[in-house]
Amino acid sequence: MAAPGLRLGAERLFEMPAVLERLSRYNSTSQAFAEVLRLPKQQLRKLLYPLQEVERFLAPDGRQEFHLRIFDPSPEDIARADNIFTATERNRIDYVSSAVRIDHAPDLPRPEVCFIGRSNVGKSSLIKALFSLAPEVEVRVSKKPGHTKKMNFFKVGKHFTVVDMPGYGFRAPEDFVDMVETYLKERRNLKRTFLLVDSVVGIQKTDNTAIEMCEEFALPYVIVLTKIDKSSKGHLLKQVLQIQKFVNMKTQGCFPQLFPVSAVTFSGIHLLRCFIASVTGNLD
Repeated sequence: MAAPGLRLGAERLFEMPAVLERLSRYNSTSQAFAEVLRLPKQQLRKLLYPLQEVERFLAPDGRQEFHLRIFDPSPEDIARADNIFTATERNRIDYVSSAVRIDHAPDLPRPEVCFIGRSNVGKSSLIKALFSLAPEVEVRVSKKPGHTKKMNFFKVGKHFTVVDMPGYGFRAPEDFVDMVETYLKERRNLKRTFLLVDSVVGIQKTDNTAIEMCEEFALPYVIVLTKIDKSSKGHLLKQVLQIQKFVNMKTQGCFPQLFPVSAVTFSGIHLLRCFIASVTGNLD
């Protein structure tokens, strides 16, 4: 089951002359992305399709339940998504406002996605990486867990809104449950919830609580594995297999494919941008 409107086949990534020729017809952002496509093949795969990097470590009979290519956009689709995340005079990307209650949240008609996760999971760092093509957008990142205390709203042109939610667990806001549960239940234009899990430690008790909440509210959600630059290949593979098994057996509303990312190396960031653009209807 592929996302609608996308041309399948990460294999096409390595048809370099044809891909680069097509991208050369796009604007300057795609020209920058074309430079990314000139990276060595292994480095390129790790940057754009990090989940497929672990595929070669799996035995053939272990790949059947390992969902690698459900969302498998072409390089052109990834370039289109990068354009959406690029700030220009005609595509303003801005912080809008913050809110501690749903009735204080801005009334924005465009589709919305939100990011939730444990304190210190790297949520604000990930959002800052997603907005790296709009450097004037200020996303506050702190080394101290629990820095985000409010729901922070960012608009991406006329396309969609990104919401940075407070972290749960250590140093979570006192009104976290009321704030987040009410938002998730009542925000009508919420298209997808991105639930961040630390790839180093895997799913924790508080993550299970958040997953149960998404399931109870029948929300479509995605598990994003953060900090993959801090895990060895063997440890990352172990975590991916354990979490994939959990998703297959224990969830109904979770998108079956995991999204490993690093806000440090930018591995998986391009693919995640593309998925956000797709689920908000911007790549149809």
